Amino acid sequence: MPWLYLILAIVTEVSGTTSMKLSAGFSKPLPSVLIFVFYGLSLTFLTLALRTLPVGMSYAIWSALGTALITAIGVLWFGEGINALKVISLILIIAGIAGLHFSQEHMK
Repeated sequence: MPWLYLILAIVTEVSGTTSMKLSAGFSKPLPSVLIFVFYGLSLTFLTLALRTLPVGMSYAIWSALGTALITAIGVLWFGEGINALKVISLILIIAGIAGLHFSQEHMK
């Protein structure tokens, strides 16, 4: 169950960040309200995941996968540019998550 909470935390965080973009600087009411709803849910789910999962690894996964997903949304949905440096940077983020995960497993 803690992994499900972490996944839900990531999905709702990405939804909150997407709502930020859609709010056009708080000029659109519904996306503006959804920012707070989604971030509240995200922090709730992250807190529930942290009952069991290590905080360092969980936060790294939450923030890094959120970054990777919001970057993909930016490129695919909002037409933001992509280049080799952006792709390499995302790969390094994912490698960092894997390193943190494997370091936790190694310590058990």
